[in-house]
Amino acid sequence: MSTPHTKRICQIIKLKPECADEYKEVHKNVWPGVLNALRRYHIVDYSINHYPPLNLLIANFKYTGSDFEKDMKAVGDDEETQRWWRLTDGMQESFNDGASGSGKEIPWWTDVEEIFRFEGGSSA
Repeated sequence: MSTPHTKRICQIIKLKPECADEYKEVHKNVWPGVLNALRRYHIVDYSINHYPPLNLLIANFKYTGSDFEKDMKAVGDDEETQRWWRLTDGMQESFNDGASGSGKEIPWWTDVEEIFRFEGGSSA
């Protein structure tokens, strides 16, 4: 069960088909500094899934902090995260018109609306 202040995020982006193997390979060993930035700024339970028929990446994560915008800016200001994005952004294509990369004014990944959630719990 999620804590009351947890914000769940789902985002999508296109993966360039010719980059699929490389993208998967680099994500086998995400740089420790990138993971530390996510931890430091309250990102937990982060996963990225790949749906090859549509060249789609689907990211899901939970935010457990109290100032989402401030913490996301801090992640984007992290130097190692910026280097990681320079590596991975070239393997992706944004759905957002005018987007030029992660951490810029126009979001690189597209937020997806949650329409259903079941968290389980005790049965009636």
